[in-house]
Amino acid sequence: MTEVLLVASVRPNFGVLADTVRKFNAQGARVHLAGIFHLDAEGVPEELAKVELATAHQLPRTLKHRSQAVRRRLGKAPRGLRNWTQVRGDSWLRSHGRKADVLVALDVAAVYTVWRLAEYNRTAAAKFGLAPALKAVEELKAQGGPTVRRSTVLPPLSAVARDVRRSVDRLPAQLVRTATPRPLMRSGVGARLWRSAVTAPGVPIRVRAATSRYVAEGMQWAGRTSGAALTLADAASKIPDLQLRADLYNEGVMQELKKGISPRSLGRAVAAQLANADALFARGRTDDAAEALNRALFLHFHRVLHIDQLSSPLAKDAEGFVAPLHRSKAFQALSRPRGRKAPAAPAPTDRPLRLLVATSANDNFLHLIKEHFADHPGVELRYLDLAANKHLKRISWAAPRMLKDRLAGDTSDYQEEVERLMRPHLDWADTLFLEWAAGPAAMLTTIDPGDTRIVVRLHSYEAFTRWPHMTDFSRIDDMVFVAPHVKDLTASLVPTLRGEQAPRFHLIDNAMDLSGFNRVKPAEARFNLGLVGISQVAKDPKWALDVLARVRKHDERYRLLLVGGDMDPKTSRATKDYLNEFEELLEPLEESGAVVRLGATDDVPSKLVEIGTILSSSVREGCHVGLMEGAASGAVPVVRDWPFYAGKPNSARTLYPEGWVVASPAEAAERILKITATEESWRGAGKLAAEHALTVWDWPVVQKHFEELFLDDEQAG
Repeated sequence: MTEVLLVASVRPNFGVLADTVRKFNAQGARVHLAGIFHLDAEGVPEELAKVELATAHQLPRTLKHRSQAVRRRLGKAPRGLRNWTQVRGDSWLRSHGRKADVLVALDVAAVYTVWRLAEYNRTAAAKFGLAPALKAVEELKAQGGPTVRRSTVLPPLSAVARDVRRSVDRLPAQLVRTATPRPLMRSGVGARLWRSAVTAPGVPIRVRAATSRYVAEGMQWAGRTSGAALTLADAASKIPDLQLRADLYNEGVMQELKKGISPRSLGRAVAAQLANADALFARGRTDDAAEALNRALFLHFHRVLHIDQLSSPLAKDAEGFVAPLHRSKAFQALSRPRGRKAPAAPAPTDRPLRLLVATSANDNFLHLIKEHFADHPGVELRYLDLAANKHLKRISWAAPRMLKDRLAGDTSDYQEEVERLMRPHLDWADTLFLEWAAGPAAMLTTIDPGDTRIVVRLHSYEAFTRWPHMTDFSRIDDMVFVAPHVKDLTASLVPTLRGEQAPRFHLIDNAMDLSGFNRVKPAEARFNLGLVGISQVAKDPKWALDVLARVRKHDERYRLLLVGGDMDPKTSRATKDYLNEFEELLEPLEESGAVVRLGATDDVPSKLVEIGTILSSSVREGCHVGLMEGAASGAVPVVRDWPFYAGKPNSARTLYPEGWVVASPAEAAERILKITATEESWRGAGKLAAEHALTVWDWPVVQKHFEELFLDDEQAG
């Protein structure tokens, strides 16, 4: 005999109940009803008599039997939690709950009670609504009767759909807040039950959207971030309205991104924004289409996906990752090259070249360039920091306005503002050298540069952002890259960099004065590993700790010295999570003296004197200045084969001399132990590293490349 326990907090529809109980009985089930509603209320006993129940039991209806403190604490608690607190001590309910094969909540306020009973009776099937309960009884009969199994929740079908429509139409905000206390959302049973409500058939669009948002809110309260995101995505997939679908997907993935989680529904969210953008663009609503494109690009190139993780979707299939963008009609219109009205004028021969060097706040790699050309007889130099002027700063990072301008096609208010603020600088300069291919590059290319030559340098970071996809490269004459693998990645992402109107490409190393790094190291530096720069997740200092552990198994004299500031946990949740893990590993190593943090410094050469082996533990790099400086100091380079680029035509293995790059922590430890086995072999390897650094990367060598870039007639023409 199958035992069915129904729990109702409000008076049910007795006609439907009687009909369903007869079906239960026909399947060989006995049905019991536990009611929190008043079973002795007027008319109820007569209605119950028509229902073929085995028993009907009145559950406690108040909290009078609980202490005053409990009553006060539960005064504003969700209704479902108050109901459970009232009835949990009832012996009849406990007894029948333990014996039941199927536990059934007849209304939303009874869900929590059924869930708690299911926690005690793990073999019972817990259901919401009569239809799913009847199906469970039919399945038990087909199996030959009740069997021992764990409780599961099947999607509530029409019964839930009716209840959701009725409840949400009446009071949507209170539905979840009063019926689903946090403990219910914390459980898999409760969370799946409510998630299923948003995909129930027959639910109106407005109701489905409202329900999904409130269910997601409840899951966020319960700490189920991915569950909340999945709920919104499930609802979005059932909604035909393009704008509402895009909004729900966006809300879901943003909840995960804020927690540092790579969203499972990212591709669908971006596709929804692009579909909405295309529809809006086709109707001539270019401003709204630009807003949708802005959200698509923001999501597709969010730093949690590409910057604050140890990998990125771009590492696996860069062209495949951006392909959805290039299939969008609106994005195709955005990416259309506008070209320039006239080619850049050749460098003047009767006066010095007017060189404008520009950036926005970050001039870390410009100091030597500015110093050299400020004193160059063939150059008149000006420097422009866009971030120092509030008007220039505002237009340099105004992504929505840039996109609206690109889609509009004609002169816009934004173009007029860029013209007014930038034209005086462009009219003065023969050549504008813009540092970083980010927001300012996108801003600058919204207007025609006239006959001024435009040179933009892209380091590495920019390739992982949306900015290159918002830049009109047909208005840029020359692109400078710091390494071949960065050039390869960027060109694979942006088709206009491969077209007829693409700029000329140049590979020039960062400007570094390495001569002051080559100092005599003390003998004890042989056992000191060094890592310069640990402020980003991509530096992956945990890899260096793995290497340290391996060499210390052979000799505990080896230590790791960390140079540079720590990661900022405020950068993102993903950064904070990585930092917490790293700090946990670091604490015992610092206490034992195996790791020494030297912190941020303005005098890196003096710190490198103490380091005998310089590590590059990163998952990706442009050129890794810290490693190059370490090599110039005579430290032995040990470079991880940066996983992001490993195995590609250009990578760490093609950037550095043979032997420097290792495939694993084990290989790194082997190289360190072999080279530092004697002081003689260690100093010999360090000398070779310094010679390479000083003859390839030092400023006297690199400055010639910049002179050719700016002053050579062939480059300028």
